[in-house]
Amino acid sequence: MKALKATGVCRAYGKGALKVDVLRDFDLTIDAGAFVALMGPSGSGKSTFLHLAAGLLAADAGTICVDGEDVTKMSDAAATRFRRRHAGVVFQDFNLVDTLTVAENIVLPVALDGARADGVRLTALLGKLGLAGKEHRKPGELSGGERQRVAIARALFAEPAVVLADEPTGNLDAAASRGICDLLKDLNKTEKSAILLVTHDPVVAACASEVCFLKDGRIAARHATAGDPARVSELYLETCK
Repeated sequence: MKALKATGVCRAYGKGALKVDVLRDFDLTIDAGAFVALMGPSGSGKSTFLHLAAGLLAADAGTICVDGEDVTKMSDAAATRFRRRHAGVVFQDFNLVDTLTVAENIVLPVALDGARADGVRLTALLGKLGLAGKEHRKPGELSGGERQRVAIARALFAEPAVVLADEPTGNLDAAASRGICDLLKDLNKTEKSAILLVTHDPVVAACASEVCFLKDGRIAARHATAGDPARVSELYLETCK
């Protein structure tokens, strides 16, 4: 089964003379366990597609199947439940609850489902993400890089089919950004989840195995990154210039 399969997805903003087609017959397939980056010019629809795949926005046409379920046909309530179990989301601005501890933020999706959090899973993730010993701290007591690690742990906690990461290094300095890139590569090897990473940065995109370039509302090209930011940058310029 594919972790994610989008077919013929369309999404526009505005109406009449002000209508802007952001995604037009957009197709994308991501295998289980894959690590794919999505790049494109500003306003090309990268984040829009991520929000559609997470069920945070409604598509105008097409289907987006995540873990075999079509999120485009779900009600808002059903999409919310589905995200908690099958599609972890990492936002650029962390989106943590300031009044909750690190541990409480990580297990929040499971808690909202009324399920008991797996303590062994929590301890393992805290260790993997360099957060051991910080589980009782609040987000305001953490650095930006640590807060993003908490957000990544929350997205991974329920072992979703796919993690959807929207510019996860956008609010971080260079050192913290490199740390998040290294972490995502390691987690992709050790966790079961596929990762779809939206970024404008070729250095960040190079941490993925493949990069897709979005142009004129569609995937214009797809290449292996070879872990090389220079290659990603060159391919991007050739495709999206």
